[in-house]
Amino acid sequence: MDCLVIYVPTEAAPAVRQAIGDAGAGRLGNYSHCSFSLEGTGRFTPLPGAAPAIGAVGTPEEVAETRIEAVYPRSRRDAVVEAALSAHPYETPAFMTFPVDASRPGTAGSVE
Repeated sequence: MDCLVIYVPTEAAPAVRQAIGDAGAGRLGNYSHCSFSLEGTGRFTPLPGAAPAIGAVGTPEEVAETRIEAVYPRSRRDAVVEAALSAHPYETPAFMTFPVDASRPGTAGSVE
């Protein structure tokens, strides 16, 4: 299993959660579209050549953002990341993926 963490403007969070769930993220046993979200503030300054969805080139910006986390089978990585980026309004979304151990103690394998 891997985990996706992505930062998205809060108003776009439902669309990103839906897109990654539809792509296979957040499947835990008999549940789908499972994720965790946390509200915060994103900060960035668009540089020359940027086409910002929010703000203006050269001007620091602060935006209400949501951090979304969801696990997915490693074999679905490309589909999940592509779905997240396709639903995200930013030109260059901030995200990360990393491996996780989602097995229960005393068992082998994933929670799929």
